[in-house]
Amino acid sequence: MTLFSTEHLRKATDNYSQEKIIGKGAYGVVYKGVLSDKRLVAIKKSKLVDETQAEQFINEVMILTQVIHRNVVKLLGCCLEEEVPILVYEFISNNTLFHHIHHRSGGMNWLSWENRLRVASEVASGLGYLHSDISMQIIHRDVKSSNILLDENYTTKISDFGASRLVPLGHHEVPTLIQGTLGYLDPEYFNTSQLTEKSDVYSFGVVLAELITGKKAIGVDRTNEEKNLATYFAKSVKENRLFEIVDPRLLREGTLDKLHAVGDLIKRCLNFVGDDRPTMKEVVVELDGLRKLTTHPWVQQEASNETRSSVLEIEQSDLYDVPLIHGTSEWDSYTGITDMVLEENNSR
Repeated sequence: MTLFSTEHLRKATDNYSQEKIIGKGAYGVVYKGVLSDKRLVAIKKSKLVDETQAEQFINEVMILTQVIHRNVVKLLGCCLEEEVPILVYEFISNNTLFHHIHHRSGGMNWLSWENRLRVASEVASGLGYLHSDISMQIIHRDVKSSNILLDENYTTKISDFGASRLVPLGHHEVPTLIQGTLGYLDPEYFNTSQLTEKSDVYSFGVVLAELITGKKAIGVDRTNEEKNLATYFAKSVKENRLFEIVDPRLLREGTLDKLHAVGDLIKRCLNFVGDDRPTMKEVVVELDGLRKLTTHPWVQQEASNETRSSVLEIEQSDLYDVPLIHGTSEWDSYTGITDMVLEENNSR
């Protein structure tokens, strides 16, 4: 890992010019920079200078120096001349998954069904590596579409490890203060303060639901019943209304059998009981199996007339910055959402 000087990074970002900002997160601002050797980099600088911010940035350095995986963003180095370390990453050029799903009007290309399956599989692979393939397990704790970057080839990179936790050897859970993003936060973790790898599985399930519905994790413009995507998705699957909430453009790609399978996988990832969720390794196996399946012309014939009718009706009606939960009103809102999830699971 390279140690950069303050002056080196100031030059790389034109003195942290506003025009160089490419993202803003809960803990810092991310700038696009050009090093003296002409390499493009992403430079993450703390918004505030305090002990908590320093701990978060040091935590990210500690974790990412232990990680080498093609689907995890690479930390190139840092600057230790400031009170809060400045972090320097490889530059990922194609924005976040959140932008590709929700900001297509801003010039984002449409993600095909096969690309969505690949992205999901790669995210699962990266998380599976963090959970199982290194000496000390890492729980990301803030898996969300805005923390998933895509490069020019649509290769996935998991980013933002400021909230992540290392799990001591011999343990499978970590007691922590509750931290996460509204809409992605595991309700079991919320209720118990016990963080496990299955908390990442729940958050991944929300991302997967985003991928096949095109809906945000929390929809401020949706009805109360539909506001929380996880609750809305689970209810729709239970009532056999999956195709009513799937993005209609995906329905036109002739992948109804795969959509059924992914819908079932999402349902299991979103199970209220963590022990009943699959591991990320199991998720990888299922998604890779789906990617290898050949879509046959007769797949479209499997939909019932009723499903076809609902699909037609749907067709005719045709970053970086999603804040962490903070403040009483947001926690109260999440408590209400958790109650809805509990009610839904208890009725199964």
